[in-house]
Amino acid sequence: MSNKIKSILTRYFFGTLGLAFVAAGVAFSIKSDLGTAPISCPPYVLSLKGWLSVGEFTALMHFLFILFQVVLLRKNFKWKYLMQIPAAIVFGFLTDTFILAFDFIAATTYFERVVCLLVSLILTATGVSLEVRSKAWMVAGEMTVAALAEVTGKKFSTVKIFFDIALVAIAATISYLLFAHLLGDGHYNVIREGTIASAVFTGLLMKVTDKFIDRFIGRKLIDRYE
Repeated sequence: MSNKIKSILTRYFFGTLGLAFVAAGVAFSIKSDLGTAPISCPPYVLSLKGWLSVGEFTALMHFLFILFQVVLLRKNFKWKYLMQIPAAIVFGFLTDTFILAFDFIAATTYFERVVCLLVSLILTATGVSLEVRSKAWMVAGEMTVAALAEVTGKKFSTVKIFFDIALVAIAATISYLLFAHLLGDGHYNVIREGTIASAVFTGLLMKVTDKFIDRFIGRKLIDRYE
């Protein structure tokens, strides 16, 4: 097996593992009922209507992100960015798989919900660290932020804040139009303190998970074929 093939297989293995961690994080955030991450708010609130699953709506949302990138970047949209399409499908499938797998979890007390939220944050941070480190799958949410930053000339972190706020606002609007509630359907909570916690603490936790990934997986495991 050539070094190039080994490099590709290694990257996509860890990239897919990263997607799995993030998908599991989404499932635990839903189980917490304290609000999901901003990127998951629109598909989750739409899924409460029963039309499609969270994962299916997530994939559709990512497809819209990709079309938005094409409009924004135009000639600067590269063919490799189309890898976001299979990434969206894989991530949507994994999200639904983990939601089903964790169906037995019943967080009834506030303490149990906070534990589910904390697990969600750790899983998400670990997954994003794996995705970034692997340089394989390109997730449409982050790529859209990068495209907006490129077009507007603003910092990625600044655009990310406004992007997350916009997603939460869109989810709240959809929620109100569908259920006459801003934060969910009146039974399940899409937007709550967990949404804010995810936006604030995921990046901070990545400072720890980045080091963890490098230590236990090892830079050489991924970098030696570059």
